Amino acid sequence: MFPKSLKTTAATLAVAGASLTGAGVYFAADHLRKRKQKRLMGKVAVVTGGSRGLGLAIAEELARHGTQLALTARNVEELEDARKLILKRHKNIHSEDILVTASDLRKPEQAESFIQQATEKFGRIDILVNNAGIITPGPIENQTVHGFHNEMDTNFFSGLHCTLAVLPQMLKRQSGAIVNITSIGGKIAVPHLLPYTASKFAAVGFSEGLCAELRSKGIRVTTVCPGLMRTGSHLNALFTGDAEREYRWFSLSAGLPGVSTSAASAARKIVRAIITGKTEIAITPQAILAARLAHLCPEATIQAMSAVNSMLPKPVAGQSSSRRGADARGKEIRPALVLASAAARKYNQFH
Repeated sequence: MFPKSLKTTAATLAVAGASLTGAGVYFAADHLRKRKQKRLMGKVAVVTGGSRGLGLAIAEELARHGTQLALTARNVEELEDARKLILKRHKNIHSEDILVTASDLRKPEQAESFIQQATEKFGRIDILVNNAGIITPGPIENQTVHGFHNEMDTNFFSGLHCTLAVLPQMLKRQSGAIVNITSIGGKIAVPHLLPYTASKFAAVGFSEGLCAELRSKGIRVTTVCPGLMRTGSHLNALFTGDAEREYRWFSLSAGLPGVSTSAASAARKIVRAIITGKTEIAITPQAILAARLAHLCPEATIQAMSAVNSMLPKPVAGQSSSRRGADARGKEIRPALVLASAAARKYNQFH
């Protein structure tokens, strides 16, 4: 038997040792985190669709890491508002560190011009984030060929145009990162989102193939497959068919906690993936689960999506026009409205 005093001393030393170990682990992790953050310091990042929503959230997270930014979207006023928001919220970045240029990336010559402007200003482009996109919820009976073309041009071809424009300089340096913001809708077909789903399936395939081709050439390609996020995008989505009811389910899904994740959280995960060079990430647990099940149980997945479709609004005969979410409001469900509206205000969606 050990004397009581020795037992007390041993216990004290054990507690002290555990405390020191815990402190050591904490400081080591903190040091590693700061080192990783510095990896983006002074890098140059292009973010398309960077004026609002997830694009703005990603731009802010990159700014927090000390990255110089080149942002583009179609609306020059929204871009200027985004630039002011970033400068206001992030004191470590200055006006000369942000370039904003209005471009229609569906046109290859405008994508090339934008990439050239960014390169001339900053000397190079280290990171390209292909984020520009639109979404048009509604049943297939109320979708149009023009709508399909528009979503393919915006969600797929804009990313293709920017990638081809930036690729020569990255190949020459044998370094760079390309991040393609796709969707869980590029892994599993979601009813009432067929134009969006078709474009995102194309984006996923392109991104995965690009990764395979460029991996050995020093260029990292990351495919991002988000689920539902609170970005405020419900206000700028284009709804077809019974627009008010389509808006209701979409805004509810995009606003409920537990179902959707915050844009800030998504942006942190995306930037972390850039730093670590991950090949693919899914943002929400639902997105991860859905992506796995779609491959493992295709028949069950289709049946589940068919059940979802039966609960969505019915088609409207003769209706082919679309309405912006902000113009189709009026049947929102209040619990979702609070968080969704807060996200819209934070991420520059009220225009």
